[in-house]
This record gives sequence, structure tokens and C-alpha cells, in this order.
Amino acid sequence: MAAATSRLIPFLSPSKPPAAPFLLRTGCPTGRFSCAATGQTGFFSRLGRLIKEKAKSDVEKIFSGFSKTRENLAVVDELLLYWNLEETDRVLDELEEALLVSDFGPKISFKIVDILRDDIKAGKLKSGAEIKEALKRSVLQLLTSKGGNTELQLGSRKPAVIMVVGVNGGGKTTSLGKLAHRLKNEGVKVLMAAGDTFRAAASDQLEVWAERTGSEIVMAEGENASAKSGTLTESCINTCAIFSFKSDSYLCLVLSQAVKRGKEEKYDVVLCDTSGRLHTNYKLMEELIACKKAVARVIPGAPNETLMVLDGTTGLNMLQQAREFNEVVGVTGFILTKLDGTARGGCVVSVVEELGIPVKFVGVGEGLDDLQPFDAEAFVDAIFP
Repeated sequence: MAAATSRLIPFLSPSKPPAAPFLLRTGCPTGRFSCAATGQTGFFSRLGRLIKEKAKSDVEKIFSGFSKTRENLAVVDELLLYWNLEETDRVLDELEEALLVSDFGPKISFKIVDILRDDIKAGKLKSGAEIKEALKRSVLQLLTSKGGNTELQLGSRKPAVIMVVGVNGGGKTTSLGKLAHRLKNEGVKVLMAAGDTFRAAASDQLEVWAERTGSEIVMAEGENASAKSGTLTESCINTCAIFSFKSDSYLCLVLSQAVKRGKEEKYDVVLCDTSGRLHTNYKLMEELIACKKAVARVIPGAPNETLMVLDGTTGLNMLQQAREFNEVVGVTGFILTKLDGTARGGCVVSVVEELGIPVKFVGVGEGLDDLQPFDAEAFVDAIFP
């Protein structure tokens, strides 16, 4: 397909947006839902439900994504295959060790094994198969009782705002891009905000994701070589419009301007990227508070979701990070990434049990569709087949 000619349009319009032919596509891609501004409550509730339902129909990705954790826990089947009552203590001790190695954490591992031991002594479990099913039920119970609703909670007004936070290197920008892809597949009109103003080329990376997904993106002046001061630039592939503006305050202004643009242009969802930061850097953590306030000034109650990206390869080390971020910004859900490259899948259970915050998505591969909505039952079946 021949590349379209790039055109420049004034960014700061006095009262109305620039003409649609040069600014944005007039409609959303064909999808399950209409992008009309009416019936917003139904739109978002159906969207969250549909994304969750699709996760259940794509269990193969979850199964393959947790292959290393499953291999680590294969010893469970070996232990229970020839289980007999006389060897209960030895078998349970080794089962406990297998859970610990997979980063279920001491508290959860001890709790699960104690429940199994009590049920065995009470005569409720009489075979290795029954013990395994009880093990799976215990893990599932922990996830469902503590994890709450794993569907996206996007409120009742458009645009819904999702802010993505986390430490450096966890995969925030990639996760945001894959989330945009999933939303666009459902006919959602998405606007991205390139709020990672610290990391070199972060905005360029998000711009690539915007082009791949056919989304639009707001970015700070100087983040894109083709941007001009006070202008809006249309992508040469005619699927991604880039709003750029001059800014000295960067992050807060990028996000607030993006949400304002999303409100004016009747977008369905605004996805806000943020700079990675250590949970021990209190000055940078306070900046996130300012960002939430800036967004809320544009749309009261925003952001609807504050999703924290956690690197699954760090295992239980992620817990302290999650606690600190939650105390500062009020995390509403987690995205656990890189789980396909680690045998520490038990950290999913640890995060939910320790913090009572749901895991909403898991990264199980490098592909565009490999950010999967989290389904507790599919997860348990994947690690304990």
C-alpha cells in the first residue's frame, strides 16, 4: 500500500477539533460493539465481560505460557502417584518444597499443605488423585476469594482512562501496546498517551505500537522528529495520528492533554503510559499522585483503572514493589509479564493473596496476542494439569 503524505494541522484549536479528514479516522474499526457515545455503561460492562470470555476460549496460550512453572511442579504428580497413608508427612513436605520453589511463598505453601494434612487425617482425601484435586481447589479458592473482579472496570462515561505504572524494565510500554491491540480488536476507539518521558526512545516505541494497532497517540514536543512546535502530525501510514505539544512539565501535562483530547474527540479509552520508577524513590512516586490529580481534573474519578506491571521473573521480590505503589497510587489491578520465561508462576497466587488486588492480565509470550486476560481456573489447570 502506498504511503500517504504526511500533513500538519494546528494542535491548539480555539473551540473545535481540526477537520476529520486530516486529523483522525471518522470511525472505529469494525468490532463487536458500536463506538457511539450513547449506552456507555452497557458498552464498558460488555467489553470487560467479552475480553474475559475470550480468555477462557484461548486456554492454549495460558497453558503454553506457564510451561516452565508446570515442569517445576511435575514432581507433584510423581509424589502423589504412589502415595499411601504411611508416607503422608514425607509427601507433604516435598509438596511444600515444590510450591516454595515455584514462588508460592512460605505463607501460602504452609497454609495449603496444612489444609491437605488436616483433610487427609480426617479421612476426606483417600488417594493421590483426590489430594491433587484438593490442592487445585485450594489454590483456586485463594485466587477467587482474595482477587476480586478480574475484569476491567471502566466506569460508565467515555473516555475510560487506564493508567499503567511500574518499575523500570517491567514491560509497561509493551503491555500497554498489547492492551491497545486487544481493545482495538473489539472496535474500541483508543488514544495513547506517551507519558514515559524519562526513558530514551520510549515514546518512539509507543508510537510504533500505535501504528501497529491503528491507535492515536499524544506525545511531548521533541519526542518525535517529525513533530513541529504546536502542531498535530498524521502518521504516514494513515492509521495513527500523533498529537505533539511543547511541554516543560512533561508527564502530568502529557496525560492531562491526552485525556482532554480523548474527551473532546469522543474516544472510548485513553491508555496512559508512565515512566518507570523505583518504589524507593519517593519524589518520583509522588509525581504519580500529581498525575492522577491532573487526570481527575479533566474527568472526575479518572483514572478508572491504575494497572501496575510486575516482572514475573523477579518472583516474590515484586511484592514490596507492589505494596509501595499501592499505598501511593491505589493500584486496582496487576499485569504480570514475562511469565513464559520463568518457573516462578506461583508468584501470581502470592500477589493476590498478600495484597487482595486482582491480576487482570498475564504476559505469556512475545506475540501481539500474548497479553492474556487472567482467568483463575485456566491458570490452575495450566500449572496443575
